[in-house]
Amino acid sequence: MTKQVLILGASGQIAGHAIQFLLNETTDHLLLFVRHPKKLPVIDDQRETVITGDVLDNNELGSAIAQADVVYANLRNPQIEQQARNIVAAMKQHGVKQLVWISSIGIYDEVPGKFGQWNNEQLGGGQTDSYLGTYRAAADVITASDLDYTIIRPAWLTNKDEVDYEITRRGEDFKGTEVSRKSIGKLVAQVIEQPQKYAQTDLGVNKPGTDGDKPAWY
Repeated sequence: MTKQVLILGASGQIAGHAIQFLLNETTDHLLLFVRHPKKLPVIDDQRETVITGDVLDNNELGSAIAQADVVYANLRNPQIEQQARNIVAAMKQHGVKQLVWISSIGIYDEVPGKFGQWNNEQLGGGQTDSYLGTYRAAADVITASDLDYTIIRPAWLTNKDEVDYEITRRGEDFKGTEVSRKSIGKLVAQVIEQPQKYAQTDLGVNKPGTDGDKPAWY
């Protein structure tokens, strides 16, 4: 079945990979929601529609969500908690249930050992106004909703041209230190196409065999 997939933050690198997988492997139509459309290369005029807007603008966001069957949020903003609130409210208003949400490694203090300590130091673990604090607050908004959400917490990201990942669930220790953006894009596309399998799940994602005190490339 062809879906209308709304991609918030569609000019992001992970979103770019997800878009390519969705175009190659599905018949879905993609609604590409961005603040700056010039940053977005249109791949397929027949299957993509660019929507200029801001997630913090409820009218612009609501108008886009009203057209969607699925929402995929690929956002990075100090106001991400408010963005999450706006998205949940608009999805409830328009009866859209499936949300795929990109979050961050470490929001639940789930990363063990020296790598966990390093990750917290880099991302401000324990501070409410830090990167991890704001992303945790946003994730809490999502999990408190009745949406069929899937939260994805990637390890530190690389640009390697590979799809190679494993998953941990919320409540389990995170594995590994890194994962490719392409791998996360592939997982996003799979989640969009298999909503029941991934409904109301919260997933850590890493490349197998990358355990260490910090990412090898850092």
